[in-house]
Amino acid sequence: MPTPTLAEVARHAGVTPATVSNVLRGRGRVGEATRERVLAAIAALGYRPHLPARALAEGRAPTMALMVPSIANPFYPEFALAVENALRNSGQFLIICNTDGDPHTGRAYLEQIAGTLSGGVLVANANLDIDDLRRTESRGAPVVLCMWERPLDPPGLPCVAVDFRLAGELAARHLLDLGHRRVGAIVGSKATGIHAARYEGFLDAMRTAGLDGAAAPTVFTPDTTQGGYAAARELLARHPDLTALFTTNDLPALGAMQAAADLGFDVPRQLSVVGITDIQLARETRPALSTVAVPTEEAAGLAVKLLRELIAQAGRVAKDAKDTKAAGAAKVCVTSAPRLVPRASTARAPTA
Repeated sequence: MPTPTLAEVARHAGVTPATVSNVLRGRGRVGEATRERVLAAIAALGYRPHLPARALAEGRAPTMALMVPSIANPFYPEFALAVENALRNSGQFLIICNTDGDPHTGRAYLEQIAGTLSGGVLVANANLDIDDLRRTESRGAPVVLCMWERPLDPPGLPCVAVDFRLAGELAARHLLDLGHRRVGAIVGSKATGIHAARYEGFLDAMRTAGLDGAAAPTVFTPDTTQGGYAAARELLARHPDLTALFTTNDLPALGAMQAAADLGFDVPRQLSVVGITDIQLARETRPALSTVAVPTEEAAGLAVKLLRELIAQAGRVAKDAKDTKAAGAAKVCVTSAPRLVPRASTARAPTA
């Protein structure tokens, strides 16, 4: 059966195609009776808007893309949901691109969808080369980096930043306030990787407390439950006197708690564990994970708002394109501060 056209809907409803278009987009002044007649015609004919044709007519793609390093990491589906909620009110859709941490895969996504299927790209820790992202911008598809971890060190591209150094400091300070002095660290990246700022916050808190943070037993591991499990087993085997573990993310923290249980440590009576991010699993595990929550929904909303601004800006004919681009590239939006969420995985340091 042929797909009905907008013109056929208009004839069925006894209105002009422009009126049908206004009803679909929520624009213009359309009387309630006319709107109901158009909606009835749409339902009767089974009309569905042709998104590529609409994008061509309006000069904008109906979607935005979100690039993530691993859809298996629970944080990214949660972030994607927040982005989708922010997009929904504008009638746009979200394309999720999973790079598996592979820059070649990310580059292929950028070349295929940026500026065609997607009017702009949100990038969340997807291990992409900055030069590739700049080339995407130069083709007319704005890029916004999400969850940038160093607000005072912007990347030279539009970004939404979260103070993850403060998050690391808050997590460490929580353990120190509970009397822990023998603290091990599990870092879910390489020493210079995306969790470096969180680890620096931990070291800052240790130094402020008069301890040598650099001497704290530390393992750098993949940002996964399995990575945290292996790292905790290594730390606790080498340093059985540890009373607490600081981890730079919730997934390694959950793995660390599993390792502690397998090794016979009682969490939190003998060993406290703290994470960063506050994913849903942190609330649902037993014992529930103490963590530092980051403003995920706020960051998603700011990222969508910034990307919309850049898309609108790119669509205008600027008098000085060079200055316009520089102004967009310099924009950094900083979220509200992370906050400590103490739960059942941390307790006062054992006295013995």
